[in-house]
Amino acid sequence: MVVRREKKVGKQRGRRTYGKGCAKRGRGSGERGGTGMSGGHKHKWSYVIRYMPDYFGKHGFTRPTAVRRGVVAINVGEIDENLDKFIELGVAKREGDKFLVDLTKLGIDKVLGGGRVTHQLEVTAKSFVDSAKRKLEEAGGRAIAG
Repeated sequence: MVVRREKKVGKQRGRRTYGKGCAKRGRGSGERGGTGMSGGHKHKWSYVIRYMPDYFGKHGFTRPTAVRRGVVAINVGEIDENLDKFIELGVAKREGDKFLVDLTKLGIDKVLGGGRVTHQLEVTAKSFVDSAKRKLEEAGGRAIAG
């Protein structure tokens, strides 16, 4: 394969100034007006207005971190393992073979399906994942959304 010594670009090849006006203007970076967004509020303002109208200014609203609250979740397996702690805290109580666990008192929103269930649990929480419901029901308990 032969090395191509000249570029295959056809635009303005064989011209002297390449649309720059005089030959000197195309040399170096002095005619560029800065790189990137420099001059965006000055000499490149008309470009910004046309092609990037939302570049400057404030947009939207960010809630303060003190106000934000994520979903607090717990796995079914963790509930099963920590039944003694929940009974001490007054969140759970035992009725025969079943354990009644009210997670809304702890501020837990969601029950996830990780882990194994070995006890009969009746768990009250805001929401449950399908696998968590299934595991509770297979062990003889149930999920109460509330």
